[in-house]
Formats: sequence, structure tokens, C-alpha cells
Amino acid sequence: MTNFQKLSQWGWTPFFQLQLSLDEWSEVVPSRVIEQQKSILTVITDAGIQQVPIMPSMPSLVVGDWILLNQNNGFVRDLERRNYFKRKAAGVESKWQLLASNIDTAFVVSSLNDDFNLNRIERYLTFAREAEAEPVLVLTKGDLVDDIEQWQDQYQELTEQIPVIVVNALDFNSCERLFDWLQFGQTAVLLGSSGVGKSTITNTLSQQNSQATGAIRESDSKGRHTTSSRYLIPLQNGSLILDTPGMRELKLADCEQGIQAVFSDIEELAENCRFTDCQHNGEPGCNVQKAVAEGVLSQRKLDNYLKLKGEEARNTATLAERRAADKSLGKFYKYSFKESKKLRGRE
Repeated sequence: MTNFQKLSQWGWTPFFQLQLSLDEWSEVVPSRVIEQQKSILTVITDAGIQQVPIMPSMPSLVVGDWILLNQNNGFVRDLERRNYFKRKAAGVESKWQLLASNIDTAFVVSSLNDDFNLNRIERYLTFAREAEAEPVLVLTKGDLVDDIEQWQDQYQELTEQIPVIVVNALDFNSCERLFDWLQFGQTAVLLGSSGVGKSTITNTLSQQNSQATGAIRESDSKGRHTTSSRYLIPLQNGSLILDTPGMRELKLADCEQGIQAVFSDIEELAENCRFTDCQHNGEPGCNVQKAVAEGVLSQRKLDNYLKLKGEEARNTATLAERRAADKSLGKFYKYSFKESKKLRGRE
């Protein structure tokens, strides 16, 4: 019999428990995916860590998923996700890439050096908002900054009401404030570009060197890529943290609600534009452009808003076309198979 109480520290909640049938209560083993490799899933059960081979018949799974196993550790089925992070696959491929699931908080990490970029932060915040995870902006390398106020003036431009925490990633006492969003059974993911301190924060919070870290390049303050895989790490208070590799490309698609949440100030201003389909690019009576002219809204933020909206629309359309093409191809294969069976019957 599964010890469901023991699973609660790994994020097991009534949301998942209610998905089990009466027969499954005594027959299956709920398991959470804590690491995914090419051919093996590492999962945690109430009995400990198990290895599950990835079979072609299994659905696409990602770190954070809950699955059901039989008594022989064979895959039975997956459970519905509470939420998930997805992006358009890097490169030219027109498909989704799932990154993590069942996440409570997204720590968007940026360093207070030359790599600090408001446009990139807004992109990650949109990504987090679309996944319906609570975003928290974590600014690292605060111990190396003489004048914090010069950075405050920049990130205060992020008018969305999100917590902003400045930390020294190497100091546990400094990072301890993040435990406000890392309660027992809760899962947080660290998002951000390479070298901003995600793995260092993970090591500091877990009080072990579970993640490799690398120093930034002095020439351009860019970080070195260290984390190469995703896996859940349990912390001593019973919460979980997921470090992720720095993403060279975070292509947004199907995230209109995320954009609306992050740029809610622009969305509100747009409600008073003269035209309902105003593009905020020179049209008469544009309330958004008026706000820019009056200094209420920065041109940078408007430009990034329009850029992300355009990118999201293009990528969503591309993915929709791919889905339609795949669906059409599937129907063709099904029809061809059906017709071939008819012809075989005539032989």
C-alpha cells in the first residue's frame, strides 16, 4: 500500500490523488519524475528512487510529472499536469519542447552586472506567467555592486507586481529569503541565462555541491554554461528546487495570457486608444503612444511588448500549421491503411 503522506514532500496533493480510480489505490505506485535522460526516467516513490525505461509507447514526459507504475515498476499511465512550462523548440523545428511541470514558483534569475537585461527578464516573466507559476525576480551578485540604486531604477520599470529579491548566491543567509516560496511540498524552478547564479543558488539552498558552477568571463560579464540537465533536488525543509540549463533561445508561442499579465500596464492603456485594433505605431488617438510621450511609459518597454506579441503570433501560427499538417497526414495514413486492407481482401 502506497504511503501517500510520505509522497506529500515530493509535491503529491489531492489534485493528483483524485485522479486515481478505486482499483488504482491499491494496485499502482504513484511516482514523480525527478530526472529524465535519453532512455531512462529517474522517479521517486514512497519506497525511494527507481529507474524506469522509456518506451516508445509512453507519452512525452518531463521532469516534475507524476506517473503511475505497477508493482514491477512498469509504466501504467501518466497523471494530468497541474501546469507546465513549454517553449517553441530551438532552431527551425516547428514543435513544442516541454521543460518542466507541476511548478509552484518560478525564480527568474538575473545578475547585477553587464548581463542585466530588462527585455530578457520580461521574456522569462511572460514564460512563467503563461505557465501559471508565481514569478519572483531574483537578482544575484548583489555583493559585487557598490550602488544598488542604479539597478533599482531599471527593474522598477517592471510595473507588474512581483517580488524582487537581491541575493548573494554564495551566502545561505542571503538566499534564505527564498524559502518564503519554498515551503514543504512546494516546487520551484530557476530560470535565466547561463552564469547568472542558478546552480550556485541551488547549491547554497541545498547546502551541497550538487550542481557544477562556473565563473563569469571578465571580458563581457557573460556566464559560462554549467548545468546540462534538469532534475529535482530536495531541500532540507521538504521543498524541491529545479535548476535548468541556461536557454540560448526562449521562443514564445501560445502565451498571449502571459504577455497580458507581464505588460498589464500597456494593456490597460490600450483600452483607451481611439481604435480597438490600434497597433500603437503612429495611429491617431493612440493612448499608449501618448503615455510614452508624457514619460509615463518607456519606449523600451513598448518596443519589447510589440516584439514579443509579434513573435508569439508568428510562432503560434507556425505551430498551428504544423499541428494541422500532422493531423492531415495522420488521416491520410489511416485512410491508406484502411484501403490497403480492402485490396488485400480481394486477392
